[in-house]
Amino acid sequence: MNTLVITCEIMLRNKIKRIHIKDLVQEKSNLIYLKIKSRVNSRNMMGESNLIGLSIRYTDIMSLYVEYKDIFVNKIYHFNSEKKSPYILDGGGCIGMSVLYFKSIYPKAKIVCFEPDPEIFKILKQNLTTNNIDDVALINAGLAKDEGVLSFNSDNVDGGKIVENNQGNIKIRTVRLSEYITESVDFLKLNIEGQELPVIQEVEEFGKLRNIKEMVIEYHGWPNESQKLGELLTILDRNGFRYLIHDFDPETCGASKPPFHLNSQTTWFCLVYAQRQDVS
Repeated sequence: MNTLVITCEIMLRNKIKRIHIKDLVQEKSNLIYLKIKSRVNSRNMMGESNLIGLSIRYTDIMSLYVEYKDIFVNKIYHFNSEKKSPYILDGGGCIGMSVLYFKSIYPKAKIVCFEPDPEIFKILKQNLTTNNIDDVALINAGLAKDEGVLSFNSDNVDGGKIVENNQGNIKIRTVRLSEYITESVDFLKLNIEGQELPVIQEVEEFGKLRNIKEMVIEYHGWPNESQKLGELLTILDRNGFRYLIHDFDPETCGASKPPFHLNSQTTWFCLVYAQRQDVS
């Protein structure tokens, strides 16, 4: 009997290993395919691609490559939860890659996703519908410190941002993140092109930052703007979060890699992963 059990365990481990290797090969194959396609095709061209069983419509193949690499392969938004339906807030949904990833690891997750660009929002909705996901709350609005209407510079890909003094090419609606923290948030993702500090400030002001268990914030260091990373980390620290900082790989963010070169036009990004220390 013991010999049989041991034999079965070995067979199961070998099967799991084969599946894992197959998945790694598929990931590598998809990356190579997207990378080659991004170098051959012009940017800002719409298209469709099939990846890991998902049908994905995109506006720019280079952006799709980077998002697939960072989200699905490098798993920058992965988190562990004992819940089958964790509550996730997704700020800056773009075409839906992060939502598709969250649903791949937690099919029953309760997700609220915010995307301000009306044209990108249409593609986000289409990608979820095409892949039979109909239980995500989609909000066609940007996250900001105050509710209202703001000027927005749309680039038709993944870099649209709120701008001052009506310098944008469209107007968007903005909402407060605190309004959607109606229960304990298992995971918060923010990729909102420079609005990360005012949004976190707003959530703290309304006393809801401690309702968030884990988060990943993409910090944007824009040229000719004040440096805000220190203040962001200070807020997290005083609200009981420990954090890690990661500056992506050279393809996503080459500016932060040595040898260092810094000038007034340097743009860089990093991920801030934060976890509350007073929750299990």
